[in-house]
Amino acid sequence: MIKVQRSEILDYVTYMEKRNEIRSAAIAEKDKRRIHLGEHLTFLFENTDTIRYQILEMVRVEKMVKEEHIQHEIETYNGLLGDSGELSCTLLIEYTDPEIRDQKLRELAELPKHLYLKLDDGNKIYAEFDKEQVLEDKVSSVQFLKFQCTSAPEKIGCDHPSMTVELELSESQKEVLTEDLK
Repeated sequence: MIKVQRSEILDYVTYMEKRNEIRSAAIAEKDKRRIHLGEHLTFLFENTDTIRYQILEMVRVEKMVKEEHIQHEIETYNGLLGDSGELSCTLLIEYTDPEIRDQKLRELAELPKHLYLKLDDGNKIYAEFDKEQVLEDKVSSVQFLKFQCTSAPEKIGCDHPSMTVELELSESQKEVLTEDLK
């Protein structure tokens, strides 16, 4: 995956002038890459465009002007992009009620070890997750995952004892993920 370059990051004043157009394109890109698995898991597969948008938004919100701060954001977010043969995604574990959410995040402490993509040859590729997000007694409601893929996935699934579900990807989802692996 091509990493975001500093030359692609506008200053926050110029970005504000172009934000509506950039935001619309980024949301369209995210919509193609958003996969809901069951009732409570949402995967957003990242690419250069989605990450660039996140960086631009951080620069805007924080009104960053110092080069070192902007470069730090670029490096941090580029770290979320997959390398060659990798797909990366942000996983949202969604429970609206705070008490139920806390209970479920504890029950699902081992969830990242049970998330997979199934390739066309039937092999399951389990997620690699950000070790800094691993807590002893519960899972974070936002996870950054990477999958080492030899080919594009056909299905996405979870085989956690408390949440077993598998979903066939749509043709358009398969297409964008295939493109990301090139």
